[in-house]
Amino acid sequence: MSQTNAISQASVAYFSGDDLARNRDEIAAGKLWRFPGGIHPPERKELANQRPIARMPIPKRLYVPLKQHIGQPGALLVQVGEQVLKGQPLTAPGPNAGLPVHAPTSGVIAAINDHPSAHPSALPVPTIILDTDGEDSWTERQPIADYREHSAAELIAHIAAAGVAGLGGAGFPTAQKLSAQGKLDYLIINGAECEPYIVSDDRLMREHAAGIVRGIRIMQHISGIEQVIIAIEDNKPEAIQAMTDACSGQAGLSVRVIPTKYPSGGERQLIQILTGREVPGNGLPQDIGVLMQNTGTAYAVYRAVIFGEPLLERVITLTGEALSRPGTVWAPLGCGVEDLLEFAGYQGYPKARVIMGGPMMGFTLPRLDVPVIKGSNCILAPARKELPTAGTEMACIRCGACADVCPASLLPQQLYWLARDHDHDGLRDYNLADCIECGACAYVCPSEIPLVHYYRQAKADMREQYIEKQKAEIAKERFEARKARLEREKQEREARHARAAEARKQAQAEREAAAAAAPATDTTDATPAAKKPNDRIAAAVARAKAKKAAQAAESSPEPQPEQAPMSKDDRVKAAVARAKAKKAAQAAESSPEPQPEQAPMSKDDRVKAAIARAKAKKAAQAKALQASENSEGKVSNKPESLPDSSNSAQAADPAPEATPGEPSPSRNKQGSDQ
Repeated sequence: MSQTNAISQASVAYFSGDDLARNRDEIAAGKLWRFPGGIHPPERKELANQRPIARMPIPKRLYVPLKQHIGQPGALLVQVGEQVLKGQPLTAPGPNAGLPVHAPTSGVIAAINDHPSAHPSALPVPTIILDTDGEDSWTERQPIADYREHSAAELIAHIAAAGVAGLGGAGFPTAQKLSAQGKLDYLIINGAECEPYIVSDDRLMREHAAGIVRGIRIMQHISGIEQVIIAIEDNKPEAIQAMTDACSGQAGLSVRVIPTKYPSGGERQLIQILTGREVPGNGLPQDIGVLMQNTGTAYAVYRAVIFGEPLLERVITLTGEALSRPGTVWAPLGCGVEDLLEFAGYQGYPKARVIMGGPMMGFTLPRLDVPVIKGSNCILAPARKELPTAGTEMACIRCGACADVCPASLLPQQLYWLARDHDHDGLRDYNLADCIECGACAYVCPSEIPLVHYYRQAKADMREQYIEKQKAEIAKERFEARKARLEREKQEREARHARAAEARKQAQAEREAAAAAAPATDTTDATPAAKKPNDRIAAAVARAKAKKAAQAAESSPEPQPEQAPMSKDDRVKAAVARAKAKKAAQAAESSPEPQPEQAPMSKDDRVKAAIARAKAKKAAQAKALQASENSEGKVSNKPESLPDSSNSAQAADPAPEATPGEPSPSRNKQGSDQ
């Protein structure tokens, strides 16, 4: 593959043909370029870089946030009351390039709840609270003796499992950066550390240059990059010498000393200084063939691969005139700012400020019980007059000084007006996303306008708006999917109904065709069968009417004779007679109707026949009832049924015979007297 094709297409857009070859020759010769803008604030690094890195005692309690990097937090692997060892995973790797967090030391999980975060707002975040036991007992580690025997994928997985993130401040997962696709030209190790007061990388390069170089070699093996440039500002002579000695005799490694200028340590600015290439506005360094890592990140990769140690601690700068013992310290992740200040001899005063980070890009902590995380690099405790607070914000005088010092060639004044008006579309048009929040514009503003604060608030609002827009789009997609599903189900139902109706029509047509195709000689025999259902219906109606008449006769009051009451035997005989009559009626009702052998009758003939059968049945019931009454009358005329003369008198004057089926007046009167 030629050198021209070695870098990405974005690089070819900037350099093509002879220009590309010339650019590589200039980089190899050590040429440095300049970026626009920049400032020269007081460095104040001598406060903390005079002593070696110290190791503070293990605090009694650590606060380990579940999320300490760019990406999503992972699921918990521990529970309250569980004993954990140093280096034991506390969470699983989260989605979207999420990294696990590990126990910084051994101890017991005291609680898992929300705790103030290392953020300007100190908003509570899910945190594991670990009570340390002071023993610092390690869990089993998985070191890799010879990384050259392992593939890039295996090493990337190992680094991700160790939870290594960029220690330059952004906290981007290192494994994801190393897995960038495409051929890359240069690996740049950022040791510029341009912000005032901060000396963490300076002391690390002085004391652990060999480990940093070994970490660089591991990243070279993973990424396949041959050329490495280590950039250090010229205000760090000891670090420059240490790294130069460590790289001596190492092929492909070179140390570049760059001028001290803020913010030369910014990713895009440093790439432009070393290569003359500019990262596209919406692009990444790998788009122009460059990969950048921090010196602290290189050392963390070395510890993770060679010793199997997860990222459990980092170098923190403790500086400011309010500290009696400023310097640098190996601080376990989750260590509270209060513990660090106590270790450095903090001398507080009323309304004192404590800043996490440097004076340019750091933020004032609203409380001191917040923990340090993977991206923390400095705790600044200034004296009362060391860093005076900003004065009252005044009106912009349109001096243009902010635009002169902007390293991203933006228009800070215009962004300020747009941010105040909440004009998000205008902010996008003026490339607010390219602002690195270095604070150079606010540093030179004569009106003391906190420009960076306006930009941060606008970015937060735009992120919130973007999230809400994404939610709305997702909800719209779900609604449209549901609407389409309901419409599809409706069409399927209609299709099923149409198929069923068609099947019924076809079956009906087949039956009609079969009936039409039957032989003419079978018409006489088939007609009664076809009419049989109607005959059965008529017979059933007739039986129902007969049953109803029998029930009416049964429920009607029995006629009471005027003669003397019957004896017990006579009443039994009368009841037997009534039962026989009822049974005869039921037998007549349940008997099947005779089917005529001749041709079927017409509808009027069937109605007349049914009426005749009903009349015959009614006459039979009346005859049976009359027979029962006659038997009762004969029994009641016996002499022994007349106990006294009053009954005899009544018998001498018999009542006129009643019409069958109707009680006589004398009987009703007798019944009422009884």
